Amino acid sequence: MTVLPQGSEISRRRLLQFGAAAGFLLGTGSLTGCAGPTGLPGPSTLTLALNRSLVSLDNKLNQFDAAVTVQRAVRQGLTAIGPETKPVLVLAERFEMTGPTEWTVRFREGIRYSDGSPVQVEDVATALKMYQQVQGSFVAGFFPEFPEVVPVDDRTFKMVSKKPIPILDSLMSMILITPAAQNKPEELQEGLGTGPYVVTKFNRGAGTYSLARNENYWGPAPQVDNVEVRFLPEESSRVIALRSGEVDVIDSITPDSREQLAGLPGVELQEASSLRLNQIFFNFRKPAGHPLADPRVRQALSMAIDGESLVRDVLVDSVTQAEGVTPSSLTGYYKTGEYVYDPEKAKATLAELGVKDLTLKIIWETGEFASDTSVMEALVEMFGKIGVKAELQQFEPGGNILAWRQGKQGDWDLLGNGYPSPTGLAITMLQGMYAGTPEKEATRDTYQGYVIPEVTAKIQAASAEADPARRTELLNEAQQAVWDTWPCAWAFVPKSVLAHRERVSNINLAPTNSYPLVDVRLEA
Repeated sequence: MTVLPQGSEISRRRLLQFGAAAGFLLGTGSLTGCAGPTGLPGPSTLTLALNRSLVSLDNKLNQFDAAVTVQRAVRQGLTAIGPETKPVLVLAERFEMTGPTEWTVRFREGIRYSDGSPVQVEDVATALKMYQQVQGSFVAGFFPEFPEVVPVDDRTFKMVSKKPIPILDSLMSMILITPAAQNKPEELQEGLGTGPYVVTKFNRGAGTYSLARNENYWGPAPQVDNVEVRFLPEESSRVIALRSGEVDVIDSITPDSREQLAGLPGVELQEASSLRLNQIFFNFRKPAGHPLADPRVRQALSMAIDGESLVRDVLVDSVTQAEGVTPSSLTGYYKTGEYVYDPEKAKATLAELGVKDLTLKIIWETGEFASDTSVMEALVEMFGKIGVKAELQQFEPGGNILAWRQGKQGDWDLLGNGYPSPTGLAITMLQGMYAGTPEKEATRDTYQGYVIPEVTAKIQAASAEADPARRTELLNEAQQAVWDTWPCAWAFVPKSVLAHRERVSNINLAPTNSYPLVDVRLEA
């Protein structure tokens, strides 16, 4: 984690934008629900303003990075991914591979839910079933298979699979544990957890949550008594709220806002490398004969995009253009190629393939990545230069974009989307995005309809390989095979950036774009 350099003036244009936002906030009183007498957060209350609506406090479907900060403050897994992107023990005191297809796990002594009830082996078994059964599961796709839980005693159990899962200790960091009787194959809005905080009230529609210290927490007690979570989709509103002290932390800020906040009294910026890949991804549910079903067409369209210009002029050098199908920050990354800008070749290739009068619909959800709207508008112009029309459809957070992505409602051609590897491993991202099968597609649990059996076989072989050297070799082959199908028109790797008031300390921002709330401190 790096503290960003300070010192930048605020432009008159931005001051006017912030002033308008300030008037809106003060006029509506939108943030005063958790405020003290001055309208500011109380001395023992931390207020977070997220750029996307947090619709659930478990992670079966809710996948954006900042949600992890709040979700893992209430619910925990057997393991977590530590600062060095290695698995660390949380609810487990032992998590050891004891055979080619067997892991042995033992709970920590004395771990309990917030009501004082003990964590049981059945809770783990049920959690695995619920994550597997929920339709559209974000997490399920990361598992090559779900292991069977075999109890040994009250605190010990084995996890047995048909094929080796050499990274199971990393994968289980994504399974948050809930009492078996309360777990369901759906997003959970409330319920017990083992984390340092409990939910005292929430409004899913508004994206607001109130958390209080868990007095029965099994670990070191959190230093902050209360946490308020707010949803502010407009970045100018979030920036003004931070500057005025009405909120303490804002996440996923754009390069423009980062520039405006740098050097301001009372505000600090933090940056971390990212495990996320942001993409302009093709719809792989197109029928045979459709232009986008041809990888040559997909490659030609990618040549219309001036990635260097987008990085420099739109994203202000806050990202790097991808050179593979996973971020270079992931363990197991392999450089497979580069996105080449060549609009003349793009036009010639499309003409050779008989593609004409092509119109593309590009969809995305607001806040999917920083400066998303500006990127999409630039794409329309770039595609236009090769004679391809493009239409934009933007979805508000909490809308129905999931149904569109699953092919259940509406048609589209390109999706602006971000996809993380929660484990820090390249194989996890490959498994989640590119190991689609006909069975998964039948329930719309593939990534945008990507089902290519040859690619899936390579990924599955790498996932089951226990020998590290051989696994690396297979992993490289799988990544090259994915690249050769041209799944993306363009992709880039962002940096994780957040801003906070100087009264907040110990925000240990990780590459997952999240941080442990239990570590955070507040000064008077």
